[in-house]
Amino acid sequence: MTTQQRINWNKSTTMKVADEETPLVKVENPNITDDDDASHDSRDFEPLIDRVKDVFRVYWFLGFIAFGGPPAHVGIFQDHLVRYHQWLKEDLFLELFALAQGLPGPSSSQLIISTAATHGGVLGGSIAFLMWNLPGFVVLTTASLFLYDFIDPNNPPIWLLGIPPAAVALIFKAFYGFALKLDSLGVALAMGTCAVSVLINHDENIPSNSSQFVYPVLLFGGGLLTFLDTYRSKPIGTYSKLPGQDDGPVVQTALDRKLGYKIGMEIHHGIFMFLLWLVLLVGSIALVNSGYDYQYLEIFEIFYRTGSLVFGGGVVIVPMLQNEVVPKWMTEDQFFQGLGLAQSMPGPFFNFASFLGGTYAGLPGAIVANLGLMGPGFILIFAMLPFWSKARHYAWFQAIIKGLNASAIGLIGGGCVFLYAKSVRDSADAIVFVLCGGLASFYEFGAPQTIAMGALIGAGFAASNLGQLPY
Repeated sequence: MTTQQRINWNKSTTMKVADEETPLVKVENPNITDDDDASHDSRDFEPLIDRVKDVFRVYWFLGFIAFGGPPAHVGIFQDHLVRYHQWLKEDLFLELFALAQGLPGPSSSQLIISTAATHGGVLGGSIAFLMWNLPGFVVLTTASLFLYDFIDPNNPPIWLLGIPPAAVALIFKAFYGFALKLDSLGVALAMGTCAVSVLINHDENIPSNSSQFVYPVLLFGGGLLTFLDTYRSKPIGTYSKLPGQDDGPVVQTALDRKLGYKIGMEIHHGIFMFLLWLVLLVGSIALVNSGYDYQYLEIFEIFYRTGSLVFGGGVVIVPMLQNEVVPKWMTEDQFFQGLGLAQSMPGPFFNFASFLGGTYAGLPGAIVANLGLMGPGFILIFAMLPFWSKARHYAWFQAIIKGLNASAIGLIGGGCVFLYAKSVRDSADAIVFVLCGGLASFYEFGAPQTIAMGALIGAGFAASNLGQLPY
């Protein structure tokens, strides 16, 4: 059988292999077994150029429609990549989601990179990240140079008004779908994580930046609990196998080898990326502390150090960056004007860095600040991918990922609580939320269509001045 005969582009064949653990869009014939598939060498795999084209086709517009911050992004990605395009299996998506949550940096950007890298390798992941990042970067950089001639953050255009409740509807849909897959221990972990995340974001006695410490503890604590649970005589959770059942090195299936081939990274590549992250962090701090006076180095060091320490989503960086740049680089009013604009933009909230850097040092400052804040997460997700692809079938690693997943799903639940309160402010917003939630959940609207309908319905209410009373 030739390669061409085995490649099938149509959706019906894709549906037939939805239960196979493969991150391919162009899928192999499901009648071919792992043993048959293993008899073929890498010449039967798609060329890199074709895989990169697939990445471009699937990812190019996400940076234009993904409003709502990291929790909303997860719902949009899950709907777009798992359900609609069947880009990868949901279990694989959740593993990568947990991996991103456990690393410093912009978690939604790391999820974009890792899901694209499972098909297009380092090049595909990098291109997906660039497409994801570019729209918000362009708008916020432009705003930093011409803010008062561009958009008033306090009076956004009417087409933006319905987007936040539509995005939150996708978060609820994703949270419910993820929670259904948890066992009893996973539900308990998710409930506890959700409760803690709500508490630390809504308590006057708890510092607003405490989540950067609490979130990693919750995530790693969840992984530790499930790991220890596997060693109980009667585990509370449900596991496909226990650590005692690991009999030496795991024999990779053909699909595993294909995943490793498509990522295109070995352990030594991961070690190199980790060392690169560490050298940039220590080196930039050392140069600044030694008195080396260079404006762009100062910008890079502040944002790279911040990006290396931040866990738990974009809003965590706000108090950290405010302490760094106000009043040295800008006034407090300028800072919060940029913050309002950044929150109304699609794509990663970390693009806020381009506004701050651009306000301080023009276009070069915007570029350096964006590279600094995004850089740690970008490097570290590539550092972890080869370790993940090699260890993901070991029982101890599966148990840890299971706990990380459950805790991360709890964080999404917390996001549902406080993002609903922020995005549904009047009865028009509530109607958009209900309608878009129904369209996505029961009528199989994809994320782009759901967001577009939210924008359309919200604009209609605003133009007709209906549903404006507080909800």
